[in-house]
Amino acid sequence: MLTTVKRAVPFFAVLALLIAGCDDENKKQAAPAKPKGPLPGPTQRFESRPDLKPPVVKIETPAKGTTAPGYVFFGPKLAVKQAGPMIIDNEGEVVWFHPLKFTKGITDFRVQHYRGKPVLTWWRGKLSNVGVGDGWFVIYDTSYRPVAEVRPTKGYAGDVHEFVITKQDTALIPIYHRKRVDLTSIGGPKNGLIWDNIVQEIDIRTGRAIFEWHSYPVIGIEESYSKPPRKQLGTKPFPYDYFHLNSINEDADGNLLLSARNTHALYKVNRRTGKVMWRLGGKQSDFALGPGVRFAWQHDAQRHADGTISIFDNGAAPPVHKLSRVLVLDVDTKTKKATLLRSYTHPKKLLSPFEANAQFLPNGNIFVGWGGWPYLTEFDANGRVLFDVYFGHGKKAGQDADSYRGYRFPWTGHPVNKPALAVKQREAVTTLYASWNGATEVARWTVFAGSDPDELQRIGTWPKQGFETPITIQNDAEFYAVQAVDADGAPLGRSKAVEAKR
Repeated sequence: MLTTVKRAVPFFAVLALLIAGCDDENKKQAAPAKPKGPLPGPTQRFESRPDLKPPVVKIETPAKGTTAPGYVFFGPKLAVKQAGPMIIDNEGEVVWFHPLKFTKGITDFRVQHYRGKPVLTWWRGKLSNVGVGDGWFVIYDTSYRPVAEVRPTKGYAGDVHEFVITKQDTALIPIYHRKRVDLTSIGGPKNGLIWDNIVQEIDIRTGRAIFEWHSYPVIGIEESYSKPPRKQLGTKPFPYDYFHLNSINEDADGNLLLSARNTHALYKVNRRTGKVMWRLGGKQSDFALGPGVRFAWQHDAQRHADGTISIFDNGAAPPVHKLSRVLVLDVDTKTKKATLLRSYTHPKKLLSPFEANAQFLPNGNIFVGWGGWPYLTEFDANGRVLFDVYFGHGKKAGQDADSYRGYRFPWTGHPVNKPALAVKQREAVTTLYASWNGATEVARWTVFAGSDPDELQRIGTWPKQGFETPITIQNDAEFYAVQAVDADGAPLGRSKAVEAKR
């Protein structure tokens, strides 16, 4: 749903009620979980790939002809049987799924470019219960092979919230680092503990840091809307998450645009000196905020080619708005005024307490991942829903599967492994189940059968159907194999010969 501003919108004062200000902790406040956490939702099952158990995907609004080209990219985690990067098509069919060891350890899965080629990137590692990551960043090629890893320098751990590859093949990454500071000004201990949020720019090839910025003391503790944690003393004090950096992006002039959730503000930072050039929002805004501009607990600040800035305004938690919005702002640096041009909301009036993003696509559409709600939505520029899907139960934010962000990208995958095949036979009727995880150019499956696995004969070709194609034939051969064929009839890859199970 698109909203354009025609009259003033009431302003609700932001209250400092959030303990620690972290995404996953907010989740617990919004919807207390059982001691063992939310139970995994239903999964998909494939005969040819029983090792894959991705969450069930349901299409709420079928894709219309004006959706942008490409596939949907997201990283289901938390209340899922398996967490990992996942690609689906407009029918909700799996294109590629790569389960990872850590069930809470996958964020920001998307397509970027490295050394002039398209690659898959994501963060992986261990995600704490307070939304702070201890991990690293990975880059995979179009054959789903790892080509590079990015890790912070100085022994720091990479945080979950961002991984941007620049045109110079450097990486912009966030770090959460424990730091002792004086918190007496806000009623805390003199030797208090905070999360100092750090931005590093890393040369991917050499691993060398070429820029580093620290939130403290550049951004004062008093700018936060987050309430300090009670546990600041003892042997295991809990750090005050006063800033909560959650997006890093390049501005049009090459400087950095940062979003800090717990100060309700965006910051433009000089990439050479580290100086804050301006603040938008929060307690020390350099801009007058027009009607409807005020945002809270926001994510994913982006500068666009037309000069506008977009923000995913969560508005929770605790609630400041009645529903989450994607905002498009005109930010005039001469008049120092920010004006709301457009906003987009989900038809179900979702209020997302954590995570989320908005991707502005080349054709003018907007693709939104709703974070704490397991929904992925594509809008046209006028706010009409062109595509809407959820993965999991979709019943309650914070007690279901989630994905930190969601995207749409064109992608061509060429896996190096062979197609997978399972064969079940009953009397003279044989059913084959063919799949090839990650292959995007398969149009048909050619079936081969025979009594000798090394001398199988072609018996026919069937169109591909979804991730796994069932093929039922009147045949009782001992061995079968399938060959993937593209739209022009060229062979792409062949499975191993599989003995029929009777």
